[in-house]
Amino acid sequence: MRKMIDLDRFDRRLLEEVRRDNLQPARILADKVGLSVSAVLRRLRRLREEKVIVADIAVVNPALTGSALTMHVLVQMQQAGPQTMDNFAREIIRHPEVTGAWDVTGDDDFLLRVQVGAMEEYDAFTRRALGEDKGIHSFTTLITIRNIIENDAARRPLRDR
Repeated sequence: MRKMIDLDRFDRRLLEEVRRDNLQPARILADKVGLSVSAVLRRLRRLREEKVIVADIAVVNPALTGSALTMHVLVQMQQAGPQTMDNFAREIIRHPEVTGAWDVTGDDDFLLRVQVGAMEEYDAFTRRALGEDKGIHSFTTLITIRNIIENDAARRPLRDR
């Protein structure tokens, strides 16, 4: 089990700020949380080293990646044994159209987020990745009409120890 890291009120305020915008200059962060610039930089370095902050990323407009359409695909395997599940998980990673994948409970075995530029691309993807020869019994496609909340981890409050 992973060791829980002690976060004081300054760490928590810093995390709240960088979750919203990690490009804020240290001097602005220092003003917002009530620390010196060097203390902010030191704390951010420690939070990254201890894997509290696990990534600094840029979220790119999906239109620039040819991903105008988002589908959520529920996949049901023919047999849900460990080997079948692991094989499918390894295989699905190879498809760049899949931008999220989860092993789930319930009637379905996997949930995929698939992003493509057009329905023709989705059709080609399903033929390539979701055929019976891949051990799939069935799949259901949910087409996103509009995004209401998109991957906004900053919405979740930090847990108190």
